[in-house]
Amino acid sequence: MKTRVAITTLGCKVNQFESAAFASGFEAADCQIVPFHAEADIYVINTCTVTARAGQQSRQLIRRVLHRRPGAKIVVTGCYAQMDPEAVFDLSTTPLLVIGNGNKHRLVATALSEHSPDLVLLMGRIRENRSICQLPVVRFRERTRAYLRIQDGCDNFCTYCIVPFTRGPSRSLPLADVLKQAGTFVEQNYRELVITGINVGKYGLDLDEGETVYSLLDQLCRTFPSYRIRLSSIEPGEVNEDLLKLMERHANFMPHLHIPLQSGDDTVLARMNRHYTGARFAAVIRRVIDTLPGITIGCDVLAGFPGETDEEAENTYALLAGLNIGYLHVFPYSRRPGTLAASLPGQLPGPVKERRVQRLRTLDTEKRRIRYQDNVGRVHRVLVERRQTKSGLLQGFSENYLPLQFPGPSHVLHQVVSVRCTGIENGCPVGTIVDDDLEETH
Repeated sequence: MKTRVAITTLGCKVNQFESAAFASGFEAADCQIVPFHAEADIYVINTCTVTARAGQQSRQLIRRVLHRRPGAKIVVTGCYAQMDPEAVFDLSTTPLLVIGNGNKHRLVATALSEHSPDLVLLMGRIRENRSICQLPVVRFRERTRAYLRIQDGCDNFCTYCIVPFTRGPSRSLPLADVLKQAGTFVEQNYRELVITGINVGKYGLDLDEGETVYSLLDQLCRTFPSYRIRLSSIEPGEVNEDLLKLMERHANFMPHLHIPLQSGDDTVLARMNRHYTGARFAAVIRRVIDTLPGITIGCDVLAGFPGETDEEAENTYALLAGLNIGYLHVFPYSRRPGTLAASLPGQLPGPVKERRVQRLRTLDTEKRRIRYQDNVGRVHRVLVERRQTKSGLLQGFSENYLPLQFPGPSHVLHQVVSVRCTGIENGCPVGTIVDDDLEETH
């Protein structure tokens, strides 16, 4: 009987890529991947700790598996495990495998070994790592888009962020390995490659290959011209003329950027150790939209940073309200032990942070409504990802990341088809497939 393995993932796209690598490794070892709620011999929990809530969710998952599957082997990895392995050990009176981010390439072999090595050896000093973990992925289960991790780690040390301490310094995947992984995804018929990392704009700077994120994106677009290339997130200072020219030049580079803001107030940005001003961020956004009028831009914003005054919060709101942003990801500031911001004066009470979060989320709702309305009547090329269980409608994302729902036959699933956005229903854009595409894909 095959060894049954269940894997669950919290957090970012890089974690999702790495969990897919674990699944590929277990399958190569003749194991059976089963749903996480099913009975398994090995449970892998890929944790997150970017916020206090994410850390809490990680602990809850570990406790739940310990309670429900007492005889199983449990492997805990990811950023929560990296940050506080002792806290993970304390959750259980039975042995656990705790594997740090710098040793994820050893996870499959360790989990399948009859003799577990010294757990401390599988943590390591992540800030001393100088090379990226090699984690090849064969396929993403039940996905039409594949995440392609090109980089790991961060050297920015924003004062609120624990990631440099859990992910280590910036490390890049060599170009040949990036192209090999992309080729594997293409062979598996993924129609879109989402380029991801912890700080993708720093790609190549630690290698001696002479590559940058811009030259890499150019090569991916040229090598795979019939496949969609999407960039997951990039810092404001890395959105430059090189990137915009690439997006103009290549039809398969999707017109969608996610650019984190965090705060629109200059004094808060300085306390965050973010190296730009609100005016500079606004100039970047306007330059992108002038160059690529149909693009969608999303951004992250952090509400309630220590010492943030009502006026500073208002500056953030006003900046975002005045920009053609398509959507916002809004987070309350979360105090992370070990970061500089955790010791700053002026830690704000929860109700103050929540009010500011809710106001920004209301703005997000309005931004999305405007974006959806602007697209009514337009025809988009949509990658059809799934059929909704309740409504029976197909759904997928357009080039500019519009989440469209529409009726259609099952043979267009996992295909790219033309869809006309006809309106907005229940807050979501809806449409119809252009007849010519129905005939071509049949």
